[in-house]
Amino acid sequence: MLKNGFIKVACVTPTLEVGNPNYNIKEIVKLANEAKSSITVFPELCISGYTCGDFFYQDSLLDDVYAAIEYFCINNMNKGIVVLGAPLVCEGSLINAAIVIQKHHILGVVPKRTIPNNHEFYEKRWFKSARNISTTNIYINGAYYPLGQILFHEWEHNIHFGIEICEDMWSSITPANNLALCGANMTINLSASNEVLGKAEIRRNTVLENSRRNCGAYIYASAGVNESTSDTVYSGHNIVACCGSLVKETENFSMDSEIIYADIDIKMIEFARRNQTDMHDDLAIDFKYQEVDFTLLESENYQFENAIDNTPFVPKTNELDAFNKIASLQEYALYKRLKHTGVKTLVIGVSGGLDSTLALLVAVEAFKHLNLPLSGIIAVTMPGMGTSSRTKNNATNMMEALGLTVLEKPIKEAVLQHFKDIDHDPNVKDVTYENVQARIRTLILMDLANKFNGLVLGTGDMSELALGWCTYNGDQMSMYGINAGIPKTLVRFMIKYYALTKFKNIAATLNDIIDTPISPELLGSDQKTEDSIGKYEINDYILYRYLNCGDSEERLVYLLQEAFTIKEEEAQKYVKNFFFRFFTQQFKRQATPDGPKILNVSLAPRGDYRMPSDIKRW
Repeated sequence: MLKNGFIKVACVTPTLEVGNPNYNIKEIVKLANEAKSSITVFPELCISGYTCGDFFYQDSLLDDVYAAIEYFCINNMNKGIVVLGAPLVCEGSLINAAIVIQKHHILGVVPKRTIPNNHEFYEKRWFKSARNISTTNIYINGAYYPLGQILFHEWEHNIHFGIEICEDMWSSITPANNLALCGANMTINLSASNEVLGKAEIRRNTVLENSRRNCGAYIYASAGVNESTSDTVYSGHNIVACCGSLVKETENFSMDSEIIYADIDIKMIEFARRNQTDMHDDLAIDFKYQEVDFTLLESENYQFENAIDNTPFVPKTNELDAFNKIASLQEYALYKRLKHTGVKTLVIGVSGGLDSTLALLVAVEAFKHLNLPLSGIIAVTMPGMGTSSRTKNNATNMMEALGLTVLEKPIKEAVLQHFKDIDHDPNVKDVTYENVQARIRTLILMDLANKFNGLVLGTGDMSELALGWCTYNGDQMSMYGINAGIPKTLVRFMIKYYALTKFKNIAATLNDIIDTPISPELLGSDQKTEDSIGKYEINDYILYRYLNCGDSEERLVYLLQEAFTIKEEEAQKYVKNFFFRFFTQQFKRQATPDGPKILNVSLAPRGDYRMPSDIKRW
């Protein structure tokens, strides 16, 4: 399974009989032939069993191992890459080896480098380390094959992987570290890591950290409970991680063969590596390796293992912890700005919409941290041409319940006067009609800040900045943009949890704000933002994929169809509209005020996203 920069990988823990390669290889062949993956990984020494002990020395076992390898190569119908573990003879000694096979051919053999010999492990009793091997090829069943540290290349689809075996991953400088610096974007680990209390978490964290440090995928397949339990127990802990994030994991202590599948986004890894500038300058030191090429055919169709997360900015696990972290980032960012300036007053325009509500709640908590009276928050409602009673009432109810200083400054007369000043017909409801209202509101807020010696707190969010859905020198401008790092879908999440935790007294109002259709209310109460720019969930998904994965327009069209079950034509329209707005509106982002970074990406022109305003990409 390989398509559009996605590759499906599998970790397999087969049933086995310790010391019986004849039985084991038949199960391995069956599982490999059934696998729906392009890369399929079996555990360490799976052909013989990891726990053979001194039986590893015996010709009878080794003869069966070599016969099993031949049997696999003859009967393997899997068109992708299959990686098996086996004891092999090299330079008169035994090595613990990973054998990389495609269809009927061995591509290369990688010996284990770090041989454990402490506590329950006595591998040095049987196996020679890769460090002590001088040859670069190995004889198996009548032919020689590459042996050593090998970087396997599939150039057409930019798949480059290296091999580690169990303890290699735990060493100070791992083979994967060096191979990653030489171009490997995927590490395969064949393991037999026994289970003891607390080890699973350590093992998971080690896999995650290796994938993060090497900026790539890590595929970890481990031995299961069918290994000998004379002294140790194996759980079949299989893990797939990518760039520090867990993709798939299982640890079922299953007596039956078990296979897990995971989708690896190769294009995302490529993008992350281009951005990982420290990798550009690191060098592999005194590291010798071979290179082996292979080819994978692209699939006509690709089936994702799990439904695509179509709100990727919104936390799905440990939600309360995520809320508390984000809340702290926003609250203490504002805390520091207020403390630095020494002002005791904050001016904020409150519309009864999502963004101003979140900014207001953050402001209240920041004032509490500073032990400042909440009356110092001057909350201003400015009803205009299209203000609805629902949003106005929600804004007023919220501000009064919180004990703030509430001001109501209707803008209709000022707007009509300005229309006269610039000779604009008020019956022409065009962009001028809308932007005048936004700029009048900003003028009021700025002047109130002067009057009360305070700061204007901006309310615009990251999604609006991405789409340019703001008025230049209107709501685009403030003295501190507290929501600049928060996408619209995350704004909803934050208000929901503020209602559940810190503001239960106004929870009903907050929940109604969440349910209110998003609107600038500049043309009328029936004006809906998503009628003009499309659903925020889809735009936020495009924004996430573009900033985090560097997806092309073609790839985004493909993903939108999968994630939102929409037709190709609609997906193309969304992508076209997003990028037209994104590139043409950069000039607004160039002039945005300070605001805290909250996620691993932002659009801050001084930090994360630097792009000229006159770029031509539409």
